[in-house]
Amino acid sequence: MAVEAGDPRRWALLALTSVGAFMAPLDGSIVAVALPRMGPALHLSYGASLWVQAAYLLAMAVTLIPLGRLADRAGKVRFYLAGVVVFTVGSLAAALATSGATLVAARVVQGVGGSLLSATSAAIVTGAFPPHERGRALGINVMAVYAGLSVGPPLGGFLVDHLGWPWIFLVNLPVGLVTLLWGWALLPRREASGARPGQADLGGALLMALLLSALIVPLTFSSEWGFHAPRTWGLLATVPLLLAAFLAREARVPEPILDLGLLRRNRLFASANLAALLNYCALYAVSVLTAVQLQLVMGHPARTAGWVMMGQPVMQACLSPVAGRLSDRVGSRSLATAGMLLVALGMAGLALLGRGAGLGAVVAALAVVGLGMAAFSAPNTSAIMGSVDRRQLGLAGAFLPTMRVTGQALSVALLGGIAASRLGPGGWKALLRHASTGAADAFAWGYRAAMLTGALLAVLGAVASLQRQERMDTCSNG
Repeated sequence: MAVEAGDPRRWALLALTSVGAFMAPLDGSIVAVALPRMGPALHLSYGASLWVQAAYLLAMAVTLIPLGRLADRAGKVRFYLAGVVVFTVGSLAAALATSGATLVAARVVQGVGGSLLSATSAAIVTGAFPPHERGRALGINVMAVYAGLSVGPPLGGFLVDHLGWPWIFLVNLPVGLVTLLWGWALLPRREASGARPGQADLGGALLMALLLSALIVPLTFSSEWGFHAPRTWGLLATVPLLLAAFLAREARVPEPILDLGLLRRNRLFASANLAALLNYCALYAVSVLTAVQLQLVMGHPARTAGWVMMGQPVMQACLSPVAGRLSDRVGSRSLATAGMLLVALGMAGLALLGRGAGLGAVVAALAVVGLGMAAFSAPNTSAIMGSVDRRQLGLAGAFLPTMRVTGQALSVALLGGIAASRLGPGGWKALLRHASTGAADAFAWGYRAAMLTGALLAVLGAVASLQRQERMDTCSNG
């Protein structure tokens, strides 16, 4: 039995998939707060600390679309439940990690689990709701994402200060177990499918992994290697070649990771996904870098940093359903564009705050960013999912989070590299030990530069969002 639009179980399905949507951002926001404490415990360099986040995002970016294609044919429900299992197992492995290498490997496992969840969650919700309810449903689903982001910082600060960093991963275990049991009881495990078995583009996935690694590795480690080091520019020099090889392959394989034809034919789909890529490239590193700024530069404990960082996701969680309902009436273009401009304004505000800024000013700037994200996310998601027919829901549901996690990984690398650009090889260790005011000043300068760069990227995202053309919802067709 398939999940159809108007299914009487649709609100229960929305609740279940929202629990899954809650898990991954909870993990990400908890890790951001804990990184300054995990670094000394596992002897992580600055670049390795960034890779604790980037490895998770890279694994998701590479696997999302292949898994979305398979989910369209083999069954979204099966993949969703498998995602709960894999993510929970990865969380346990991360909690038991004894070195940076084992932690990064566990984060890769978590990333694959996150892919399975993200590739199916929005597609299950979109398929279960008729067009006139879809924006509200996706708004609630997005609210769950930001609820995870909201709970993560204070919970992470409490766990790190009182129980130790492994507990930031152990907290996922009961959530995963409850979700699995609930899903097994609620979701139909037999789904109608008239299509042949899915074919994953493994060659394209490998090229994409190499491409993103060649871009992200030198950016994250540039503060340690040096911006002008041969290995930094040597890896960056391979990016155009790998990009050309990736695009050439995608143009000729029957089922590519990146459907160039869909992007050419569907302007709304293309512009909304580009806006999402730029949005998350601008925004994601804010949580990681602000956690460092609050704890290691401004001298606040992890629990205080956690409460302060709630300003952004609380705004997103409260206002995303409102934005979703509003997009059902007025469309996505104006809301998403205004949202990106608010993100730019909030990031510029963060850039203007000095080391001695009050916590209230930091909360206010983060709240403006959160308001912008609320105005952008649900309308943009609804526009993307509504621009394709039902047969492409799994692909569209995987394409959007691919743009999101690719942008997030690039954000960690680009803005993280900028933030550390003046630290020097030993600056991170000095910052962790609070041993040098020079290191704190250097990171504060880099933080301002990173926030201004993010604001510029958000403005570019607003321009991309403005280019979209509203169209009739096509999801109810076919």
